[in-house]
Amino acid sequence: MQQAESVVVHNYWLGCELWQQLGLGAFWGGRLEVGREEVPWAKVLELLVVSRLIAPGSEFRLHRQGFDQSARGDLLGSGFAVAGKDRLYRCLDRIVEHKAALFDHLRQRWQDLFQARFDVLLYDLTSTYIEGEGEEIPKAKHGYSRDHRGDCRQVVIALVVTPEGFPLAYEVMEGNTSDRTTLRGFLAKIEAQYGRARRVWVMDRGIPSEEVLEEMRQPGRERFYLAGTPRGKIQQYEKQWLELPWQKVRESVEVKLFAEDGELCVLAKSAGRRAKERAIRRRKLVGLLRTLRKLRRSAPARDQLLLRMGAAKKQAGRAFGLVSLRLPREGEEVTRQTFIFQLHKEKLQKAELRDGHYLLRSNLVGENPEVLWERYIQLTQIEAAFKTLKSELGLRPIYHQVEKRVEAHIFVAFLAYALSLTLKQRLAALAPGLTPRAVLEKLATLQMLDVCLPTTDGRWLIMPRYTQPEPDQSLMLHQLNLTLPSQPPPRIKAPQEAAENPPPRLKM
Repeated sequence: MQQAESVVVHNYWLGCELWQQLGLGAFWGGRLEVGREEVPWAKVLELLVVSRLIAPGSEFRLHRQGFDQSARGDLLGSGFAVAGKDRLYRCLDRIVEHKAALFDHLRQRWQDLFQARFDVLLYDLTSTYIEGEGEEIPKAKHGYSRDHRGDCRQVVIALVVTPEGFPLAYEVMEGNTSDRTTLRGFLAKIEAQYGRARRVWVMDRGIPSEEVLEEMRQPGRERFYLAGTPRGKIQQYEKQWLELPWQKVRESVEVKLFAEDGELCVLAKSAGRRAKERAIRRRKLVGLLRTLRKLRRSAPARDQLLLRMGAAKKQAGRAFGLVSLRLPREGEEVTRQTFIFQLHKEKLQKAELRDGHYLLRSNLVGENPEVLWERYIQLTQIEAAFKTLKSELGLRPIYHQVEKRVEAHIFVAFLAYALSLTLKQRLAALAPGLTPRAVLEKLATLQMLDVCLPTTDGRWLIMPRYTQPEPDQSLMLHQLNLTLPSQPPPRIKAPQEAAENPPPRLKM
């Protein structure tokens, strides 16, 4: 008896199950043209998306390594042709034009599966960078990099999701796009695609401009917003809120309410946020003062001191303004008399008084402040979506140098995110405490191997067999109402085929 190498299979099987639960096989089968292709384009796309979910990597890596090592051909009912390099790239060229139709389809599926609602929308932006020059990509520009890769060109991604994380739309923009210039276009985009309805837009500070908020407040528009504000607004409105009483909305959260120019302003105070902000500031202050003491002891040349001071200022951030400095003048040596620094205690005390405070503004004037606060903290859901896309699904970096394929790469990542989110919602209802990544990693230990038996006439009887799940894996599958596929039927390898491709020897 001989035995072939085992390959991972069941986490890919789960990815294909999620693909079918969302009806994506039928959706893409009806939109990607079918001609003389050896493999339907819908199968190629399913391979790209499920591979992005399970083991993110480039299309070339999938072509060279990923396909044979995962038994994806058995799951897709297709041979290696589905993973042909040119076929994978050509598939990318066919999908982006169907983005709007896809989100219409997903919106309906999530409503059917999870009773998802789309009346509260979270809006935010992120960036992802491109490896290489990117000169042939019009949208690739240098700009503010959330990935701390200012040396690379990038694109900006604007995203709208529900508080549960269901994406409603996204847009790929030029890498130097300012956050404040994007909201008006997205409001029009959502209304054009899904119609006018009562929607509440939740945004962080820095996104809405005063002009757009004024437009949203106009009567009859049914455009409501809840937005954070810059810290300077807290001090600006100090007279309005200073004498007002605090209302407790959570054990460690209190709010004050006041009206201003047709808006409801909510001043929130969080004990947890206060502790976090103070810890961050003190850590930066300690690092800054330690650096200044080292510089005073080493007494470098004045020009060298100024260079190091610039680096220290960048690292300290706002904490740098809490230290009073006297730097040497031109021509002076660096001594204890010419280089003097001191912590400004009064400024520090004022800063600590504002710690943990943040101001929200909304045109939902009659809304319960607890509801407003809860909606605002749901912005963490869109941050979680960006984290999943970038860390778990390998959105960054982008290696493509053609704009259409850059957008297709992002589109495939969003399709993989849709699968991950669907699994997450299933887990929330049936197996709380488990994460999608934990489930996929657990199923990765279930593998498939080929048991090969020689026959008397020179042929081989090949019996593909799945390994049996462990008790904890069986329990997890039971909780998710999932049943593993049946063992595949045996197959016969002809003598000539067996001679050309003999089964591997069993390793002892």
